[in-house]
Amino acid sequence: MRGVPRWLAVLAVVAIVIMVCAFTLHRALTPAAMLVHASPATLPADGFASAEVTVHSTAGRSLRGLHVEIDDAHRAAVDSVMVSGDSAEISVRAGVLPGETRIQFTAPGFTPTQTTLRTTLAVSDSVGDGTPDFLRLHDPTDRAEFRRWFTLLAEAQYYRRRSSSAEIADCAALLRYAYREALRQHDSAWAEGAALAATSTTDDVRQYQYPYTPLGVELFRVRDGSFRADDVSNGAFAQFADAKTLWRRNSYFVGRDIGRARPGDLLFFRQEGQNEPFHAMIFLGPSQVEAGPSHEPFVIYHTGPIGKLPGEIRRPTLAQLMNFPDPRWRPIPSNPGFLGVYRWNILRGAD
Repeated sequence: MRGVPRWLAVLAVVAIVIMVCAFTLHRALTPAAMLVHASPATLPADGFASAEVTVHSTAGRSLRGLHVEIDDAHRAAVDSVMVSGDSAEISVRAGVLPGETRIQFTAPGFTPTQTTLRTTLAVSDSVGDGTPDFLRLHDPTDRAEFRRWFTLLAEAQYYRRRSSSAEIADCAALLRYAYREALRQHDSAWAEGAALAATSTTDDVRQYQYPYTPLGVELFRVRDGSFRADDVSNGAFAQFADAKTLWRRNSYFVGRDIGRARPGDLLFFRQEGQNEPFHAMIFLGPSQVEAGPSHEPFVIYHTGPIGKLPGEIRRPTLAQLMNFPDPRWRPIPSNPGFLGVYRWNILRGAD
């Protein structure tokens, strides 16, 4: 550098430093990109199949603060997000509604990106009872939440008395109401209309919420046979089902020993010689409304019309029912009118 003024050499070094700093600052301020890969990209809409989504930074930048959002919670849900430096692994579980949903990814310092997950109608019926597997509650927690909501909602109607839902006019209607409402999303708007007699701390069923399934509002099986793809639209399911249909096509036999009943199970009776021979009751277990040290189990049912009167909802203790004055209504093996303890098909596989 002989003959080059010292000031010029210093200026050159300063220029280089400025260029390096500018490049570094530009790199720091320019959003990086995320590379996303889902495997598989298509899942059956069965409520439990999952895809593993990997995210990588193209610039080696940390993915700390990664946020994953799905645009349709009825088609998929994020089960877990694990970030490790410049990469992340996300587990996405299929919902029960078939179709396409976008998964969106955002993180500080990154350009937002998205990928598409496709789910297809799941037609399996592993038991062959006519209930599709996408309706069966696969998670033990979901099954427990359903039982708690189902029994609470039935018991709440007892406390509402004459202000209970107008649709509840007989025993089957009480079952249908509590079953359907137990599967809803229980937000503030729902709670205002439900007017519960007690505040619930029970979480919602996560697998799906009524009516967001391929069956829509038609929740109850009304035809014999295993589930087939065209059953979603051919009338095999309906909003209405009488006690006989709930017994034959929507629940399964547990036993004739009342000791096997769990909260949310059903007690079915058949009394020949009556206009409506089939009758159903709900085994509540301990009350969720009445606070107290007693854990005495209760049973709840609607009598159906009595003569010209509309009937009423009754909630005897199990002991009272076992000693009911008319022995035809006692849930004991020696009673030929007692069909036994039954459990909803969507809980099948829980034991």
